[in-house]
Amino acid sequence: MSDDGVPDDGIGIDHFRRSTADRFLDSDGKLDGIAGYLGLTHVSFEPGVFVCDMPIADHLVTMIGNIHGGCISALIDHCLGVVLYPHMPRGYWAATTEFKVNLLAPVSTGVCRATATIMNMTRRTAVVRIDVENEGRLVAAAQGTCTVQPPRR
Repeated sequence: MSDDGVPDDGIGIDHFRRSTADRFLDSDGKLDGIAGYLGLTHVSFEPGVFVCDMPIADHLVTMIGNIHGGCISALIDHCLGVVLYPHMPRGYWAATTEFKVNLLAPVSTGVCRATATIMNMTRRTAVVRIDVENEGRLVAAAQGTCTVQPPRR
């Protein structure tokens, strides 16, 4: 049993490890790579649902005045994987195998808020839906699949 009372080998939507979720929430300001470059902030984590913000900084805005769709795609990909970690045993990892995104409206200012929701999760794969809002409007809708992998030996 984990400290959260979840079986150590438990996996899936019914197995939520609050301690893992809290580690992600406590990582703000310490993110590196693309997540750090984009200034992502982990807002909340509940069973099957993860919320993350991306502030629209000047360095992300193109010469035509909007952010590139790749910024929103990177936010989506980040959330697609992160939402799974509290639902996997320690040492397991998730890798995006595919996602499809509909970019619905341009984004120029404010904050993009992504909400990732696990739609289905097995011992080998997970399907996640991600909605991105900006200033009260839906600006992107995505769905993706991740492979769920045990620790490498």
